Formats: sequence, C-alpha cells, structure tokens
Amino acid sequence: MDLSGATGWWIIAGGLVAVELATGTFYLLMLALGAAAAAVTAHLGMGGSGQIAAAAVVGGGATALWHYKRASAPRSAPQDINPDVQIDIGQRVRVDAWQADRCARVQYRGASWSVRYSGDGEPQPGEHVIVAVHGNHLSVAPAPRV
Repeated sequence: MDLSGATGWWIIAGGLVAVELATGTFYLLMLALGAAAAAVTAHLGMGGSGQIAAAAVVGGGATALWHYKRASAPRSAPQDINPDVQIDIGQRVRVDAWQADRCARVQYRGASWSVRYSGDGEPQPGEHVIVAVHGNHLSVAPAPRV
C-alpha cells in the first residue's frame, strides 16, 4: 500500500489530536493545525519542502498566538482571596475580643473559627468582614460602616 504525502500528514494530525485528548495540552492542537495545513498543501500539489514550510508556519504561528493569548489574559485571584472559590469572603463576623497577637475566636456558620486581623491599625472588637480564608483561619478586616 502506497501512502501519499497528504495521507501521512493527515495521520500525523490525527495522532497529535489523539495525544492532545490524552494529555490535555492545547498546544498539540495548534501543531495538528500545522499538520492539516501541510496535508492541504500536499493536496494542492506542493512538494515536500512546501508542505514542511506550511506545517511550520501554521503550526508554529498558531502555537505562538495561543501562547501570547494565554500570557496576556488576566489571571484570576489566588484561591484564598478569590470570592468565586471561597464563599465565605465578604461575609460578616462579630469579634468580641482580640488577643495580643491580633488573633481571636469567633462563632461562624455554627462552628468556632480562628480569625486573624488583616486591617490597618490596632484591631477593635465589633463587626468584621472576611477578606481571605487560609486553611482553617479567617482573615478579617473592619466592616465598613453603613
């Protein structure tokens, strides 16, 4: 069985897609686009060097564009201060007394929690807002006056 150049490029493109599905590396899809471009140039009758050039330009260009897009995209906030991840951020707690190390114990959601003061100045008893969750510690700041 004699395989044409286009068939070889289509097999390479399919293999890259299969490996991408197994690994989740989106960059392999960009390289598969390059292999598909080489297959199309083979169908158009271009020689081997034209096919390789098409694969390099399309695959490399798509990879570079995808990398640029990912690098310029805004990053989400770290997990411990991201309100989309931590449902407790923004909730209010009442602190009755602070210890000298700027820590306290509060009742929150039916359990006793350790809180740390992350605001400016000296911590004062009263209403506070949760600004971050670090393991089993809540970081709080004074609640804004309403």
